[in-house]
Amino acid sequence: MAPVVGIIANPVSARDIRRVVAKAASLQITDRANIVLRVLAALRSCGITDVLMMPEHGGIGRHVARELARELARGGAPYPAVHPLPMPVTGTVADTHRAAAEMRRAGVAAIVVLGGDGTHRAVAAHCGGVPIAGISTGTNNAFPEQREPTVTGLATGLAVTGQIPASVAFAANKRIDVSVDGRVEEIALVDVALVTERCVGARALWKPEGFRELFVTFAEPDAIGMSAIAGLLEPVDRAESGGLMVRLATPEAGALVLTAPIAPGLMAPVGVAGWRRMPAGVPVVPEMKAGSIALDGEREIAFSAQDRVSLTLRDDALRTVNVGGCMRHAAQHRLLTNRLLTRAPAPVTAKL
Repeated sequence: MAPVVGIIANPVSARDIRRVVAKAASLQITDRANIVLRVLAALRSCGITDVLMMPEHGGIGRHVARELARELARGGAPYPAVHPLPMPVTGTVADTHRAAAEMRRAGVAAIVVLGGDGTHRAVAAHCGGVPIAGISTGTNNAFPEQREPTVTGLATGLAVTGQIPASVAFAANKRIDVSVDGRVEEIALVDVALVTERCVGARALWKPEGFRELFVTFAEPDAIGMSAIAGLLEPVDRAESGGLMVRLATPEAGALVLTAPIAPGLMAPVGVAGWRRMPAGVPVVPEMKAGSIALDGEREIAFSAQDRVSLTLRDDALRTVNVGGCMRHAAQHRLLTNRLLTRAPAPVTAKL
């Protein structure tokens, strides 16, 4: 039996206030449906015949079902059969949580996720050991790599059908556990930021004057969002152990002032008081006594001086499909070659 792949497509990602203050992009429903169709076509080419998909009221599933019916009427079968999960739809993040858990229980081999950092965090919280194949359709997209969805679908299909060794096909990823009074309340895949505003409000971070502490699992200098601050100070690779802790301040009070892309189209001066590495497995108590905690760019938890907050970075906390590694392996071993060559192809020289 061919393995089953899950798809969770968030119909409302990239619709926060950063679209207004920072000109962030927002994909239309038809664009999201077309991304799903491209992934489906790539999965089918690898032998995947069945897909479980999260139901939603945004219209992605309707567009996909209409295209599948149209192809069947033409007598073609370029896509796997898509089976909506039998679950109620609330239109909240609870749908993503439940879909990820249901797919895990159903035994899917991987979950393709369409969304930003927040959507991927919601899936990672409930998918267990099921690998995630991320496709960036959100506002801040530090966790899912920017890549054509067809290639992501192709790598996922090759990985779950066993054509790529697991040591190459899947990569380990880090997370930060956020504990309040000794109990893990939330996780973050990229960054945890402590800000002065006590009210969660619009949730998305875009006012740097309130930034005070930042903790990241990895720091890439070409990233967007809060992790870009850390990446421009001291890059930390996704594959290496531990992360980075940064103490922030107002630009007037900082030891240095960094200009960072904290949202698409939004360059902001950020005061930096200092930074150091964050070791894995060691609980860290923030210096800030009251405010709110933002996870992967969105405020989620308000806390006061009475709350005992600690952060612990975990190595090897979840798995993702190593798209680049899969495609390199496929090229090196000619997995997508339909006809075996009886001899090595002759080199081609160009005459200038």
